Amino acid sequence: MEQTVQEILAIYDDKAALADAHTIPAPWYFDERIAELERRRVFGKTWQGVARTDQLASPGQFVTAQIAGEPIVIVRGNDNVLRAFFNVCRHHAAAVMTEPAGCAQHLRCPYHGWTYGLDGALKGMTEFEGVCEFERAQNGLVPIRVETWENFVFINLDPKAESLESFLGGLVKRVKPLQLGKLQFFERRSYELKCNWKVYIDNFLDGGYHVPHLHKGLNSVLEYVNYTIENEDRFCVQASPLKDSQEDADASATRKGTMAYYFWQYPNFMVNWYEGYLDTNLVLPLAQDRCLVIFDFYFAGTDDEAADYNRQSIAVSHRVQEEDVDICEAVQRGLNSQAYLAGRLSVRREAGEHLFHRLLAADLKGTRAVAAP
Repeated sequence: MEQTVQEILAIYDDKAALADAHTIPAPWYFDERIAELERRRVFGKTWQGVARTDQLASPGQFVTAQIAGEPIVIVRGNDNVLRAFFNVCRHHAAAVMTEPAGCAQHLRCPYHGWTYGLDGALKGMTEFEGVCEFERAQNGLVPIRVETWENFVFINLDPKAESLESFLGGLVKRVKPLQLGKLQFFERRSYELKCNWKVYIDNFLDGGYHVPHLHKGLNSVLEYVNYTIENEDRFCVQASPLKDSQEDADASATRKGTMAYYFWQYPNFMVNWYEGYLDTNLVLPLAQDRCLVIFDFYFAGTDDEAADYNRQSIAVSHRVQEEDVDICEAVQRGLNSQAYLAGRLSVRREAGEHLFHRLLAADLKGTRAVAAP
């Protein structure tokens, strides 16, 4: 007899301490019902990164996105206020804005020409005379909560959710000394993986456990024995001193400074920082066995003189990412094997993964404490 969703959720003991804990069980990575539960309880109720602040700096600039299956549009108004809406026309539900990003004087649906202001208010309807009991003021685009932090724009589909600052908790203070705002966007790259989104997060949060084995180039510049993992609120920060090495010329040339910091914010947003360098990773589920990882790269300089160095640095990241793609897809195949249900966690290395699993379990089981908005 097929297990119920509640039975699958009950397999995982989210109260177990790290030394006693198992990972979340394999069905959480491939069961369609778990994926649907995540869509509603995780991605539908947490703050989700959707854009960069530089994409929405001027009135009329807009960005569209899909979050938890919902079409979204974020736009800067003529009053300089940033707003977000469901990208759904109130007439017959077509997408109002169909481009990924751009600049517009108004938001106009291509289906029947209904037009909305940058504030979401319905401004005009074509051939709509004679319709009874229709209130224009009640038919604007439906708003969504939107807030910014550092270089990033977040939305939350839950109108009762706590503020972004409260959700980020101690991460705000922890990241501030790194002065992310001084770095400039240079390039975006996206990778589609044949694995569940959680496999990618697990890989990121294993405390560098896999680095000596899979990422020889990166490992050559990290002091692995001094790699640290700290959990707080809904985030984990992994840090490592950097060392001089000639084992990998590209890695040593582009991973500068004395420290590397790797931040993860529940559920799916990561920030990787070296001196003069930043990349963000946004992990989006596409299906129970596929995900999209979006990398945005930032550097201290983005002019022609800096371009070659920046591309060399991105190439190092790309090599690491290709290595991660291969192992994450292999893990997904293994998770479907009858030989595997759950694994144990390294106390020394996998505290971040343990935090992730407990936070996820709290959302899926409905036991997460909700802070005041």
